[in-house]
Amino acid sequence: MEFPVIHTNILDGIIAVPVIIIITQCFKLFPIPKKYFPTIASVLGFAISIFASHRGNLWAGIFMGGFYSAAAVGTYSSLKTSWIAFKRKRMKKKQRAAAT
Repeated sequence: MEFPVIHTNILDGIIAVPVIIIITQCFKLFPIPKKYFPTIASVLGFAISIFASHRGNLWAGIFMGGFYSAAAVGTYSSLKTSWIAFKRKRMKKKQRAAAT
């Protein structure tokens, strides 16, 4: 078995990941349970990779689609966790200032 040669460039990752995050956020306008959003991001990542970035090479599309979707889910999770930590820290500062 011969492994596929995957030709990609930095623009694939720079464009695909934010597009996946934005489209996934648009899906939040519909009454979909939160547990399905990582799956939606994965499907979008595979679709973008297979049908846009790596047309004609299914295995490369599947391989890179996993990376695109994982990067999108990880980026969103990281941003959300950082934002929550920032808000808690700011709230604690306000409470300390109000207590003194």
